[in-house]
Amino acid sequence: MSILILFFMFTLSLIIIIKGGDWFVESSVWVAKITGLPSVLIGATIVSIATTLPELLVSSIATYNQYYDIAIGNVIGSTICNIGLVLGVVTILSPIKINRKSFFIKGNFMLLSAIVLLIFLKDTIITSSEGNILLILFVIYIIVNILELKSESKRSSNIGVSISSSNNEVLKNIIKFIGGALLIVIGAEMLVRSGVDIARLLKIPEQVISLTLIALGTSLPELITAISSVLKGEQGISVGNILGANTLNILMVLGISSKIGEAGIVTSYQNVMLGNKIYNIPQTLYLDLPVSLLLMVILILGGISSRKIGRRAGLLMLVTYIMYLTTLAKFFM
Repeated sequence: MSILILFFMFTLSLIIIIKGGDWFVESSVWVAKITGLPSVLIGATIVSIATTLPELLVSSIATYNQYYDIAIGNVIGSTICNIGLVLGVVTILSPIKINRKSFFIKGNFMLLSAIVLLIFLKDTIITSSEGNILLILFVIYIIVNILELKSESKRSSNIGVSISSSNNEVLKNIIKFIGGALLIVIGAEMLVRSGVDIARLLKIPEQVISLTLIALGTSLPELITAISSVLKGEQGISVGNILGANTLNILMVLGISSKIGEAGIVTSYQNVMLGNKIYNIPQTLYLDLPVSLLLMVILILGGISSRKIGRRAGLLMLVTYIMYLTTLAKFFM
């Protein structure tokens, strides 16, 4: 199969995922609004789960087919892309005001999830039992959000006001929900297979493809949601979505994916030339995850030091993302 056909299939799969994600997010937000949930909770849970569905399907399918580098590269790459590219670009365009307490809780839970993952990956494998711990943390994260909602409800009379909906609108959103989910499944399958074929044809490590092209593709729903929410003045959804999506990428996606693989999720070693010597290292452990942690720290410090994520923090996150891509191109391609 020619490279042009492969890139066409790859692009088509992204279009299918984006459209499916758009429908799924719209219907999810509709469900949240008719039940009267606030925007911050919508962003951190409902929208985050919806926009994380592409990563879940891609990593699950990749693990099932034993493309472990794509499974974990997609997740770590998405956390890097979500902060470095998505929030970096969005905050440069328009600084985002935050609720410091809510941001602190969700931001540190995201950071805790990444640290737990780093500990699990020291032996270069996420076992099924370790996946159970990730899933338990996922449940705790949802509970924390529910408790926060109850706390906020006591201080605001506007929370919990639901909206009415006609039968036609109900049917329309049910179709969008089911249709969006199906498109994401189909697109994810195409994305994994075309991504693997492109990596093999260009002789580029599968992990690099997953960290760049595939991660960017599965992060497009977050990018679109973030820009749209900022333009509509719903900053709570924008930041909450990114924090929630990154937390769910680590806890939910890797937790579920680890149950699919026979031996869990195994990270591979990559050859890197430093000076005149070639070193064989676990790339995820020594480069990808540390960069993800660095971006999380920049984001959290930038947020808790003031009541907004400003342009300086956004520029620093974007520069870090560009430097990371440069490092991948220099040492691993």
